[in-house]
Amino acid sequence: MVKKLDSIELEKQLANLTGWNLSENQIEKEFTLNDFAEVLSLVNKIGAKAEELDHHPDMLIHGWNKLKIMISTHSAGGLTVKDFELALMIEKLV
Repeated sequence: MVKKLDSIELEKQLANLTGWNLSENQIEKEFTLNDFAEVLSLVNKIGAKAEELDHHPDMLIHGWNKLKIMISTHSAGGLTVKDFELALMIEKLV
């Protein structure tokens, strides 16, 4: 099992991400895209990469062009290095 990060490690990892927020036991970010088709395309790209990593974010499509991503390691009861690796990978897809 992957080790849950302590508060110092969390702040260090979060500093490497732009626009991601710490919310309880997860990190999250909302993306605003051009249209619904673009949101769906991004969801599919994230889904394919998440499958490769065997680490799956929660994703919420709302409005016609917004996608909210929420990431945590449920089995660890909080945030791990895997969550920040996934967030960085998502940033490369946008």
